[in-house]
Amino acid sequence: MRGYRGVKYTLFICCYIFWVVSALLIAVGIYAKVAKEKDVVDTLTLDPALLLIVVGSVTFLITFLGCWGALRNAPCLLKTFLAVLVVVLLLQVAAGVITYLFTDMVMERTELLMLKAVVRYREDRDLENAIDFVQKKTILNTMCGYEMQTLDEDEAQDEIFTVGCLQKIVLWAKNHLLLVAGLSSGLLLLEVCMIGLAAGQIVWIKRVKQRQEENEGRDRQERKDSVWFPAFADFDEE
Repeated sequence: MRGYRGVKYTLFICCYIFWVVSALLIAVGIYAKVAKEKDVVDTLTLDPALLLIVVGSVTFLITFLGCWGALRNAPCLLKTFLAVLVVVLLLQVAAGVITYLFTDMVMERTELLMLKAVVRYREDRDLENAIDFVQKKTILNTMCGYEMQTLDEDEAQDEIFTVGCLQKIVLWAKNHLLLVAGLSSGLLLLEVCMIGLAAGQIVWIKRVKQRQEENEGRDRQERKDSVWFPAFADFDEE
């Protein structure tokens, strides 16, 4: 019984942490959406606020199933949570494999997306802030390359980055490969652990129900066998 409680409450705590984080994402996304101007871009790929709301809502719903299912010992909710989490895990693995196999195509699509974001730079305050943040972290010259075109590439490298934002992100990921791999592996491992906990609780609940049914059947049989017949009952065949 202690083992079951450990599985149950470990799953509940994990789901509860993600549940709270997803609620914060939704709150931040809604606040950013309300604080925007009225004439803003309202596309999922270029609107950080809308992206936060969608990701937070999906995560909130999934983790709610896990929290409530684990706390209330509900096999139906646990099975739904398990199935959704398996699908999410498979999609993540598939996305990683596709990105590795079709790196050039993914880079081209990402570059086109970034160009669209730059074109709509002034239309969305959140998008503008995000681009400004990236540029401040990746551009040395605060004047955005003023008078740098007259210099050679070797000389300009001391003042600005001579590669684009996308190439810089890829270069950073390569230079911090262990960090990126560790974070990705940690997230996948956590999902696998939650899948294992949910599956373990489902199996445990099923065993308990089977045991209860067997005990109830045995009790009914014992009660049926222990019934006394009347003292003057007629046992003669008709």
